[in-house]
Amino acid sequence: MKAEIVAVGTELLMGQIANTDAQYLSKKLSELGIDVFYHHVVGDNANRLKKLLETIIDRCDVIITTGGIGPTQDDLTKETIAELFDLEMVIDEESNKNLYKFFQSIHKDITSNNLKQAYFPIGSKILKNDRGTAPGCILEINDKIIIVLPGHPRELINMFENEVMPYLKDKSGYVIKSKLIKIFGIGESELENRLIDYIKYQTNPTLATYASAGEIALRITSKAKNQHEADILIKPLITKVEKELGDNIYSVESETLPEVVCRLLISRNKKIALAESCTGGMLSSLIIDISGSSKVLDMTVVSYSNESKINNLRVSEETLNAYGAVSREVVFEMAKGIFNISRADISVSISGIAGPSGGTADKPVGLVYICLYDGKNKFIKKLNFTRERNYNRKYACLHALDMIRRYLLKCL
Repeated sequence: MKAEIVAVGTELLMGQIANTDAQYLSKKLSELGIDVFYHHVVGDNANRLKKLLETIIDRCDVIITTGGIGPTQDDLTKETIAELFDLEMVIDEESNKNLYKFFQSIHKDITSNNLKQAYFPIGSKILKNDRGTAPGCILEINDKIIIVLPGHPRELINMFENEVMPYLKDKSGYVIKSKLIKIFGIGESELENRLIDYIKYQTNPTLATYASAGEIALRITSKAKNQHEADILIKPLITKVEKELGDNIYSVESETLPEVVCRLLISRNKKIALAESCTGGMLSSLIIDISGSSKVLDMTVVSYSNESKINNLRVSEETLNAYGAVSREVVFEMAKGIFNISRADISVSISGIAGPSGGTADKPVGLVYICLYDGKNKFIKKLNFTRERNYNRKYACLHALDMIRRYLLKCL
C-alpha cells in the first residue's frame, strides 16, 4: 500500500511549529508495511487543500490528514473532504454527546462552533479522541482510504495507536522490519563504494545510509508477511555487511557509541578516568548521560589552562614549554597524570585547538590529540578537523569513544 501524509495548518508553513506528526506517522506506517511516498503541508485554506487532494488521490491508496478538525472557522479539513467527494456532512450523535459531557465536566456552556466537531462526511468511521474534543474519522471511498486525524501530537498519537493501527494492520497484509547498523571510522562515500554491489542490486531487503556528525548508520529494511519472515530476509545481509566492514561496526542494535562503550566497560569490569582540555567536559557528559555510567567513570578533570595541567594533572612545565599544550607529549602526560591520581584501569586525555581562533601554521584550528593509557601501554591519535568549533569538539569525543571501544575489543 502507498500512502501520503497531508499536514494542514498555516502555523506549519510559517515555521511556528515543527511537523513532528509526519515523522511519527511515517515511522508507524513503515512498521505496518505501508510505503510513504510524499509529505505535504498546506495552510488553512480549503481551496488549496482541495486541489492538493485532487492531485494525490489517484496515485496512492491511503491519505492521512493531520490538523484542521477543531472548532474554529479555519478548521475545514472534514468539510473539504466532503466537498471533494460530494458527501453530506452529518452529525455523529455519540460524538455530540461526548462534547456536551466534556463541557459539563469543566463547568462551561458549549458554544455553537464547538458543535462542528461532531459533524463528519457521511459514511465515516469515527475515531474517538480520548485526549481532546475533536474526534477523527476514516473514509473508504472508491478503494481509497482517507484517515482524518487531529494535529496535536498528544491527541494524534493516542488516536493512531488505539484505533488506526489495528485498522491498518488488517488492510496492509505486510510488515516492514528495519535493522540499524551503526558505523564509525568510514566516510559515507567509502561506505557506499564498499557496499556498492549490495546497494546497486538491492530489492528486498534494501540498504540506505544516513550520516551525522562523524557517524554513519546503515539501515537494512525488509518487507514480509510477518516479523519472522522479515528477520529471515535481513539476517544474511547483516552477515555480509559485518564481514565487509569488520570492527568499523560498533552496533547492530541501534546503540549509541557512548552506550556501547559503557556496556563494554561494565562487562569487562573496567573503570575509566578522563582528562579533557578542548572538549571541556563534553566526553564526560556523553558518558554520564548513559544509565549505569557510575559503575565505570571514576573521575574527570577539565584542565583548560596550562596552569591547571601542571597543578591538577602533573604535566611538567618543561614539556609544555618545549612542545605546547596541543602535542603528543602533553596529551600523554595528561593521560598518565589522571591515571595516577585516579583508581581507573584506563585513562583518556584530549587536547586540541577547537577554533575559530588560536591556530597557527604549525598547529592549525582543528588539530586534536587523544591519548589512551592503561598504565603500561599508550595509544595516541592525531586528528585534523576542518569544521566549526562545536563540531570539532564533538568529533574529538566520538574518536575518543571509538578508541576506548577498540581498546576493549582488543582491536586498537
